Amino acid sequence: MKMEQSHSRHEAKTVAFISGKGGVGKSNIGLNFSLELVRRNKKIVLIDLDVGMGNINILLGLQPKYTIVDMFTERLSITEIIEQGPQGLSYIAGGTGLSGFLEMKQTEKNYFYKQFEQLTEMYDYIIFDMGAGITETSLFFILAADECIVVTTGEPTAITDAYSMIKQITINGGSMPLHLILNRARSHGEMNSLKQLQQVIKQFLQIDVHPLGIIPEDKHVVQAVMQQVPFSILNEKAPAARSIKQITESYLNKEKAVPVTDGRAFLQKLKNLLRGKF
Repeated sequence: MKMEQSHSRHEAKTVAFISGKGGVGKSNIGLNFSLELVRRNKKIVLIDLDVGMGNINILLGLQPKYTIVDMFTERLSITEIIEQGPQGLSYIAGGTGLSGFLEMKQTEKNYFYKQFEQLTEMYDYIIFDMGAGITETSLFFILAADECIVVTTGEPTAITDAYSMIKQITINGGSMPLHLILNRARSHGEMNSLKQLQQVIKQFLQIDVHPLGIIPEDKHVVQAVMQQVPFSILNEKAPAARSIKQITESYLNKEKAVPVTDGRAFLQKLKNLLRGKF
């Protein structure tokens, strides 16, 4: 009887999409990854936490009625600000609402905690599209996440910035699983760049990161951005669309070996971080 009760409790996993620098396609990859999870009958909410530069709604070609800012300014429930995207994807549009999260009164933070807890009961995955690099506020959300997916390209500056990002997470106590995706690869040989980055991280930071795969340079992605349609919807047979499918499968296969995490643990970690107890 106890086993049945433990399995009946709904659990959500929080996954942060991050990048060391802008312009590597993080938001686009996060969006299409989320859609692939939806296609596998997962309940997904994608939250745009790229403060001031949120563009999930632009990639979707949708005009949100509310953003996360409105939850605070208009005292809305989090369910009221959830927007519906294509194929059953839920998303919450970004804004500048969390830029001053650290300075918010405790009553405001408690309101956020209470609202966010509802999401852990409604969804299987809560995906954060974080801004490029690290700010003081974003660091807390990243460190509290159950997992992080780092998106980079093969350019030396992007690789260096991805390493710096992972280093910042590590030296600040982050111990969550870290995954790597290399975007806009011009050849399959760029998989070596991913493996080299993995080896450097292992050597100097003493942690294991998990390469999920590469996404090739693909004209269909540019067309999709221009048409404001996710590339996995615009042409599911395009090279990038096939790659994001494989990456999602790889992620789900790796996840089977990882203990299930209760999404409410994210809130507890976030609270501890803000109290300086992490």
